[in-house]
Amino acid sequence: MTATTPDSPVRAGSPRSWLAALRDALSRPLTNYYLLLGSIALLLTIGLLMVLSSSSVEAFRQTGDSYATVKRQLLWVGIGIPLALLASRVSMRWVRSLAFPAFTVSLVLLLATARFGVEVYGNKNWLALGPVQIQPSEIAKLSIIIWAAHIYANKDRRLGSLHQMMVPVVPGMLLATTLVIVGRDLGTALVFFAILVGMLWVVGAPARLFVLCLSVVSVVALGLAATSSERLERITTFVDPFKDYHGTGWQPAHGLYAMSSGGIFGEGIGASRQKWGTLPEAHTDFIFAVLGEELGLVGTLLVIGLFLTIAYATLRIARQTTDPFVRYCSFGIVIWLLGQMMINVGMVLALLPVIGIPLPLVSYGGSSLLPTLIALGLVIGFARREPAAARALAQRRRTRSAGLSARR
Repeated sequence: MTATTPDSPVRAGSPRSWLAALRDALSRPLTNYYLLLGSIALLLTIGLLMVLSSSSVEAFRQTGDSYATVKRQLLWVGIGIPLALLASRVSMRWVRSLAFPAFTVSLVLLLATARFGVEVYGNKNWLALGPVQIQPSEIAKLSIIIWAAHIYANKDRRLGSLHQMMVPVVPGMLLATTLVIVGRDLGTALVFFAILVGMLWVVGAPARLFVLCLSVVSVVALGLAATSSERLERITTFVDPFKDYHGTGWQPAHGLYAMSSGGIFGEGIGASRQKWGTLPEAHTDFIFAVLGEELGLVGTLLVIGLFLTIAYATLRIARQTTDPFVRYCSFGIVIWLLGQMMINVGMVLALLPVIGIPLPLVSYGGSSLLPTLIALGLVIGFARREPAAARALAQRRRTRSAGLSARR
C-alpha cells in the first residue's frame, strides 16, 4: 500500500482532481460575472418556455392566439435586457443619487395604490395608469433596497449604534410595508419584511431585535388573516388542501397534482394536463407547478439551483468588495430574490399558504420582471467592477483590439 503525500500527483478523474478543478474555476477573476450571466440567461429561457406552455390554452381561449401571452412576455424581456445592460454600466454615484427620489416615488405610488388601486383576488396591489396596469410594490422592492443600502453605506462607521441602524431605514421600510398591508397584499408585505430583517442582519443588529420583529410580524399576519375570510380560509387549509378541495384548496391541490405527476424527468414540454383550466394562475403564481409537471424533479432542482447560483455569486461579491454600498445592496437583492423564490416554491408545494407571489424571472408579468432584471443588472455591474474582473476585462479588450489591428 502506498501512502499519498501532499506532493504526489493527482490522478485525472479522481475526486481530488475534480475538487482542484472546481477551486481553480471559482478562483478566476470573472467567475462571479459568468455565473450571474449564465444563471440569469438560463432562468429567462426556462421562464419563456414555461410561460408559452402554461399560458397557451388560456390565451387561445381568450384571444384565439396561443402565443398572445408569451408575445407580451417577450416584449417585457426585450425591454428588460437593455435596462439591465444599462444598469450594469451606470456609475455607482449615479445609482446612489437616485436613492431618495426613487424611494419617494415608490411611496407615492404605494399610497396611490392603497387609495385608487385595482383589486384582484382580494388584494388591492395594482394601479391603473391609462391602459396599463402596474404593480408599484414590485418597483418599491428595488428602490427600498437601494435607499437602505445608500443610507447604511453613509453610516458604515457608525453602525455600532442601534439608533444608527434603525433610523431612518426601519421607519421608512415599515411605512412602505404598511401601505402594502393597507392594500391587503400579505405576500408582498412578507417580502418587504424579509428585506428589512436581512438588511438589519447584515449591519449587525442584535438578536433581541429579530425576536421583536418576528413577534410583530406574527401579530400583523394573524390580524390580516382575521380581517379577510378568504385569506383566513387559505391559511387554514394550506396544510391539507384536499380538506376544502372545491373551495380554497382547489389551486394548491391541483398544484400538488401537477408536481406529483411530473416524476423524475417530467411529462415533456407542453404536455401538462393541469394547465387545461384546472390550475388557476398557471402562468404566474403557479408556474412552478407546471414546470414540475413538464420537466419533473430534474427541472425543478435545476431552477432552484440556478437561483442558488445567483445567490452564491452575489454573496461572493458582497463578501469581497470594499465598497459598503455594493455590500449592502448586493445582500438586499439576494434576500429579495431568494426569499421570493422560497415563498413561491413553498406555496406551490403547500408548505405555505397561497399568498400570490410570482417566481422571479420565470413567472409572467412585466411589473415583476423589469425591476428584477434591473436589480440583477446592478449586481452584474458590481461583478464587472471587482478589481481583478475589471483588469481581466480590460486585458481582453486590449487583446481583441490588438488582434483586429494585426488583421489589418
